[in-house]
Amino acid sequence: MYWHSFNEEMRARFGRRMYKVALDGGFTCPTRDGTLGTRGCIFCSGRGSGDFTFSGEEPVRQLEYGAALIAHKNRGGGIIAYFQSFTGTYAPSEELRHRYGPVFRHPLTDVFSVATRPDCLPDDTVALLAEMNREKPVWVELGLQTIHPASAAYIRRGYDLPVFDGAVRRLKQAGLEVVVHMILGLPGESPEDMAATAEYVGNSGADGVKLQLLHVLRGTDLADDYAAGRFDVMDREAYFDAVCLCLEHLPPRVTIHRMTGDGAKADLIAPRWSADKKRVWNALQAHLRLRDVCQGSALI
Repeated sequence: MYWHSFNEEMRARFGRRMYKVALDGGFTCPTRDGTLGTRGCIFCSGRGSGDFTFSGEEPVRQLEYGAALIAHKNRGGGIIAYFQSFTGTYAPSEELRHRYGPVFRHPLTDVFSVATRPDCLPDDTVALLAEMNREKPVWVELGLQTIHPASAAYIRRGYDLPVFDGAVRRLKQAGLEVVVHMILGLPGESPEDMAATAEYVGNSGADGVKLQLLHVLRGTDLADDYAAGRFDVMDREAYFDAVCLCLEHLPPRVTIHRMTGDGAKADLIAPRWSADKKRVWNALQAHLRLRDVCQGSALI
């Protein structure tokens, strides 16, 4: 079975590899500022998934630091400036213009990407992103995680599925590229449940997907539930099987941006096998070949 890898897509579109530099734009989130809650999504670290950013510096300085850090491997490649931490559109559109501008205009930035929530995309923000997209590519990454109501309630996502549907529709109508995040291994979800989310994403109009292993990180409410024995994490083979099943339910046109991920090792409680990123990637590639679903390579 064929699946469409990130690296294949980047070479076809830009003629070279592309590397992401994760940025902290100083945003918060409606699940943290009291709008929908104060403790964030149940799995989210205190840095709002921005554990690998150079927080504390201006975003443009973070971009320069990050680009310098990967310069040894990014020989002739491009840079995706990625506002990763918390909710990257959670501010008035004119404030967003001010925050985005120095990074967006920086000569290092070939693609501008922002991670956000479907319920934090008012029309004026979509219009701003569409305006920017006319100058250089803009991607919008949406944290869906799951289509199943019980799981969405457990992780404290804070919006219903039709909100996601509407966000994808409006972003696509504005000419923007959409990448959707989903988590594999949420408590109570079967492999078939995960595959159903993948199929839904594939039919949503999204251009790409990120498959993420559930990590239990120190300091999260998820860690408390794990310590109390309320759920268990996936072992490596079960995760690999789930990835294969999801790929089988995704149309080949959808770019696979990621097939796993690594939490900050200092904060990772479980699964510990995920900490060795290179070994996990090599083993996953071998597993996919055995299942005859590996036709390319994806960025993880």
